[in-house]
Amino acid sequence: MKSQQHYVYVLRCADDTLYCGYTTDIKRRELEHNGGGKVPGARYTSGRRPVSIVHQEVFSNRSGALKREAEIKKLSTAAKRELISKP
Repeated sequence: MKSQQHYVYVLRCADDTLYCGYTTDIKRRELEHNGGGKVPGARYTSGRRPVSIVHQEVFSNRSGALKREAEIKKLSTAAKRELISKP
């Protein structure tokens, strides 16, 4: 059985704000944030489309991914911008 990957991602919104989230399917989630798919994107991004993924990190388990998501959400905007500028 293939283990599922868990992603933490940062989106850049059309108004240049940043949004951080968690998913197990990065392509589907970006589509949802942009108004496609069966599940709507986050309320925050719905009025800031289009959005694009500018940073992602992969984890082998949900717990690690959610801990990292919480860390990123606590960062200042300047620190988030520094994070997404790294290759």
